[in-house]
Parts: sequence; C-alpha cells; structure tokens
Amino acid sequence: MDKPVCLIDTASDGKLCVQGSALQVLEQIQQPVVVVAVVGLYRTGKSYLMNRLAGKQTGFALGSTIESKTKGIWMWCVPHPTKAETTLVLLDTEGLGDVDKGDSKHDTNIFCLAVLLSSTLVFNSQGTIDNRAVEELQYVTELTECIKVNSPDEDVDDSNEFVKFFPSFIWAVRDFTLERKIDGKDATENDYLEFALKLKHGNLSMVPNIILRATMSHNELFGAVPCLENAVIAMAMIENQAAVKEGLEVYQSGMEKLKNSFPLELKLVSSEHQRLSGMATQTFMTRSFRDTDGKHLKSIEEKVNELFDGYLCQNEQASKKRCEDLLSSLSATMTEKLKQGVYAQSGGYDLFCKDLEDIVKKYNSQTNKEVKAEAVFKVFLKQKSVDSKAILQADKKLTEKEKKIKKETEKAVLLAQEIKAKEEEQRQLLEKMEAERQSNEERMKQMKAKMDEEMRLQREEAERAMDSNLREQATLLEKGFQEKAERMSQEIEESKRQNAEAESNRAREFAELLENSNKRHEESMAMMMQQHREQMKALQQQMSALPLGGCCIL
Repeated sequence: MDKPVCLIDTASDGKLCVQGSALQVLEQIQQPVVVVAVVGLYRTGKSYLMNRLAGKQTGFALGSTIESKTKGIWMWCVPHPTKAETTLVLLDTEGLGDVDKGDSKHDTNIFCLAVLLSSTLVFNSQGTIDNRAVEELQYVTELTECIKVNSPDEDVDDSNEFVKFFPSFIWAVRDFTLERKIDGKDATENDYLEFALKLKHGNLSMVPNIILRATMSHNELFGAVPCLENAVIAMAMIENQAAVKEGLEVYQSGMEKLKNSFPLELKLVSSEHQRLSGMATQTFMTRSFRDTDGKHLKSIEEKVNELFDGYLCQNEQASKKRCEDLLSSLSATMTEKLKQGVYAQSGGYDLFCKDLEDIVKKYNSQTNKEVKAEAVFKVFLKQKSVDSKAILQADKKLTEKEKKIKKETEKAVLLAQEIKAKEEEQRQLLEKMEAERQSNEERMKQMKAKMDEEMRLQREEAERAMDSNLREQATLLEKGFQEKAERMSQEIEESKRQNAEAESNRAREFAELLENSNKRHEESMAMMMQQHREQMKALQQQMSALPLGGCCIL
C-alpha cells in the first residue's frame, strides 16, 4: 500500500463499521502478517510513531492543533523491515480521551479492537510514568468487562486464559527527559517501568498482568460481549475452508497439466495423482487450523478422490478415441474390400480372417500401453462378427461341417476378447488400489507430523501462560501479598491440571482422526476388493466355456 486506508469507521448512529475497501486489501495478503497497533491519548504523536515504523515521514495523518486528527482505526500494510515474505500491518487508532467526542464507551470499543486485532500493542504516552499516566490505562482494566475467552453462556472466570490470546505489550514513553537512576544507580528501561508500577498495599498496579487478573463480567458492548473462543472457531472455519480450496487448486493445477498429455498409462496417471495428492494434503496441513474433528481433512480427501476419478475417466475417453481412430485406420482396407465384394466369393472367409489377423497384430503392437485397448477391440470384434457371419454363410468353398466349426471358433474369439478386456479392468483396479494405499500411507505421515507440531505449539503456549503466572506470583510474594500469592498458587495448579487435560484431549482427538481416516481408507479398499472378487468369479465362469485349443486370432 502506498498510503493508509480507513479500516474501522464510525457510522452516523455511532456504531463502528468495517470498510470494505480495507477488507479487500487484507484478503489479498497471502503472506504471514505482523499486526502492530498503537493506542493512547489523543494528540500524543501516535500517527508520527506509526509513520516511522512504516519507514516513512508521512502517511498517517498528522495534526498540529489540539483537535484529534485520526478517527476510527486506520491501516497501512507494508513489507516487514526484517522478516522476508512477511507483511507488517500498522494500525493507527483514534486518540483516547478526546473531549470533542465525550464518549468513553467509544474509547473502550477502539481500545478493545486494537487489543483483539494486534499481535503487538504499543501504548503511547508523553513525559514520565506517573499517576496520571497510569490512570490513562483505565481501558486495560475495562477489557475484561468487554471480552470473554469462553462462550458468553458460560458464567466462569476465564481471565487466566487471556494471556494465550493477548498481544505483546509495549509502553512507549515520549519526550522523556529525566535521568534513569533509582537510588543513585543507573537503571534500564525495564527497571524504570518496574519501579514506576511497583505494587503498593491495598492496590494492584497497572502492569500488563492486570489484564489477566481483573474480574470478568458481562457487558452489552458491541451488542454482545466479544468471545475469543467463538472468534477462534469462526476463524478456524474460514481458514480450513480456504486450506481445502488451496489444496484442491494445487492438485487440480497439476492434473490439468498432465491432462494435456492424455492418454497415458494408468501407472503414470496414478503416480502423478499420488504426488499431487501428497502436495495437496501438505498445502492443506500448512494452512489448516484446529480441524479437530477432521471434517475438512475428510473433505479434501474426498474431493481429491472425486477429481482423480474424473481424470481417470478423461484419460480413458482419450485412450478410447485413440484406439478407435487407430482401428478405423487399420481396417480401412478391409472396409473397402467389403464394399467391393472381395470377400463375397469362394475362399472369401479365409481371406477375411487373414486380413483380420493382420489388423490385430498391428493394433496390439501400437496399443500395448493404452488403458482402453482391450475394451475397444472387444467392440470392434463384435462389429466385425456381423460381416464375418455373412461371409462365412456365403463361402461355397467350405462344407457345412467346416462352417459349423468356424462359427464356434468365432464365438470363442469373442468370448476370449471379452475375458481379456475384463482381466485388464481388474489389473487396473488393483493398480488403483495400490495407488490409494500409498496415498493413504503418505497422508498418515503428514497427519502425524501435523499432530506433533500442534502438540508442541500447544505445550509452548501453555508454558508461556504458566511463566507469566509464576512471575506474577513471585511479584506478589515479594511485595507482601501472601494471601493473593496463595490464591494464585491454587490457580497455577488448576492451570497445570487444565493444560495436562487439554494435551490429553488433543492427543485423543488426533488418535480418533487417524483412526477415522484409516477406517475410511479400509472401507474403500474393502469395497473395491469385493468388486474385484465378484468380477473375477464371473471371469472364471466365462473362461471355463472356452475351447481347450484357444483361438488363432488372439
């Protein structure tokens, strides 16, 4: 983007609304994003700070009067300065405490959205961190009245869970002119922050952990309390649908290229299907998010198989046409002889059989890898059997006994070709089954890798939350809040129990997912195997009717 655009605006009725043009920009981003939002009192230089983060002197509107310049939330998407292939999304928010607005609820709404949308939240203030600066953070304490982690229907205190969802917190103190010394010793920025916000008896200070500790209550902000859990579920649905679409596009794009070379041997089509199916699953796995019941994995699996069946059909149609065109070309001379009555004379039947054998030899030499070679030739022989019967009946060189023998031989030829066509179908079915087995094996490996990665991330997330709670407990003990520290100790133990339970549940969900996927594969294989057994049984019955001597044409 060459300049910022408005993401969140205020409608005439005072409600916040999303700008469609900004959404279109976000939808076009295909890279990972880092979202940095700045909040703070109006006229404290937030827009200037965000312009510098964008590496520009201008961009977000700047003002030189007491009137607030930024309204709503403005967005600027730029390349990340240090992370390749990453987009930095900067959010400049409307200044808090604008006397011209006179609406504290509006300020709270803006602050909540900044927290929920960002991965890093910058709180901008001027001067020193004094009581006034701390009071400016009142919106932090109001967050837990405006946001719930779990379902709004669940009347529980889930504030401990906030740390898993909330952004990193940075307090930018502007125009700071004092020496950083505490008790005559040099102090770091963090030392100064700790000193300015240290706990006092009877009052829990405004350190970022206050976000985690405040009491949860209901509020009708935004029409209903925003629920992080529901937002995650909604996001998971959107992301998983997009992941299925992306995976299918990868598969379809590759198969469309392969289709340009149709007809091909079945093993070549199956091999490319396996490769692209693995790529499609990997693409899905990379983007998918909390597909705990495997619904979307099943969806892409089924759709890939549907597409594969379609491409197999298209390959067969291309093979069928090539074989038919070849037979038409090879039998052109025979067709002309039939028109001229060459075979309608004494000895015409033997001549017809000789020409037919020549066609068969040439056809087999040119179609040994065609998937529909046997099926097309079966139809061809049935068509020629009509001419053959007429020629045999009219051939005066043959005795009635010889005609009867040759008639039986013709039946055997047709039956033998029908058997060959069905045998080829069974060979191709077994080849398809093997391809499906290998694809499923690869899919199981990818699912296992995805499971291990998600479990690792879940453990890290739990550890971060636990570290935050332990640090807070240590601070409480250091400052003499024994009772609160003990209460927090109980909460930490409960968090450990919940984390262990969550990890166990996730492992069980993945085990069920793997089991269900394997079950679907086994059912599919069983159905194909049953079909194979039934067709082989029918083949064996037909083969028993063949004469022992076989057939010269085949």
